[in-house]
Amino acid sequence: MIDGLKVIPLVQHCDDRGRVMEILRKDDSHFAGFGQAYFSSIYPGVIKAWHAHQKQTDCISVIHGMAKIGFFDDRPGSPTRGKTHGLVVGEHHRVLIQIPPGIFHGFKAISPEEVLLINLPSEPYNRKNPDEIRRPWNDPAIGFEWSTTFR
Repeated sequence: MIDGLKVIPLVQHCDDRGRVMEILRKDDSHFAGFGQAYFSSIYPGVIKAWHAHQKQTDCISVIHGMAKIGFFDDRPGSPTRGKTHGLVVGEHHRVLIQIPPGIFHGFKAISPEEVLLINLPSEPYNRKNPDEIRRPWNDPAIGFEWSTTFR
């Protein structure tokens, strides 16, 4: 696991009317602040990667479909600098993933349908000066394996 990355299990409460699942509350010990809420989608087989933030903490949960999420630690001084990590999450593995600043992350839809994820980042998106660092999805310096088979 990458230092500072948190994976918090989520619980769905189901009854004869449907289901409900809390994703993040301001009284959670891992709450890092609220900037905005948005959803993003990923089409089947598509990879959206890599990006990181300098000050924003992302809190992501896949709410429809299944995705492989990749992480790469490029933070100077981090005990896990240069390491990668992958998780398969979504409808069959409900979690909230808290990604601190400086950790590159990306997504691949691995289900046959479009993947929907919700992000509750700590900062609002700044359209004039985005807090975003990008690298190509196949960056050889990262070397992340996007296949759905873990080795």
